[in-house]
Amino acid sequence: MSIKAFHTEHDLKPLAFESSALDGLSARLIDSHWANNYGGSVRTLNAVNKRQTDALAATDTPAFIYNDLKREHLMRTGSVILHEYYFDNLGGDGKAPGLARSLLAASFGDFDRWETEYRKIGAGLGGGAGWVVLAYNRHFHAFENYWMADHMHSPADSVPLLVMDMYEHSYQLDYGSATARYIDAFFNNINWDEVMLRIETLA
Repeated sequence: MSIKAFHTEHDLKPLAFESSALDGLSARLIDSHWANNYGGSVRTLNAVNKRQTDALAATDTPAFIYNDLKREHLMRTGSVILHEYYFDNLGGDGKAPGLARSLLAASFGDFDRWETEYRKIGAGLGGGAGWVVLAYNRHFHAFENYWMADHMHSPADSVPLLVMDMYEHSYQLDYGSATARYIDAFFNNINWDEVMLRIETLA
């Protein structure tokens, strides 16, 4: 399906699981995160796209004003997409299938080495903001873990496969500043079926 630029009717993507069904992540946390943080970005993206259309139509809009809109557009686009990846890769039992383990072992030496690095990146982001992303880098033909400080800067030519939100809103209601416990809970709820579907699209 083709969507035109400046599309202003992006809808919130429903959760693929019951928010009360996760292990160690409360319904209160998930519902707030989905409705307020993700939902806020969807609503803002729609509003920004409307403002871009109006500003472009007005021939006297200064370039620096338009640049501010494009910065917000970039930030909200990243937030919407990364949040949708994040929620979609939750709702599982956290048990990686043999194929996922072997694919990551081939890139990282062994599966535990991949997991150790992924967790370490998350721990380093604790108390701040950012994302941890396992992605397939099409340019290097490799699975890699990436540190991302915000919604706007991501590795070029890479496809997200497993996304962990490390902004405080993703864990503070349940864990305060205990980010290690949140990371444990995240791993317990990974939907590896969804990760494998993303890997299958790489072929």
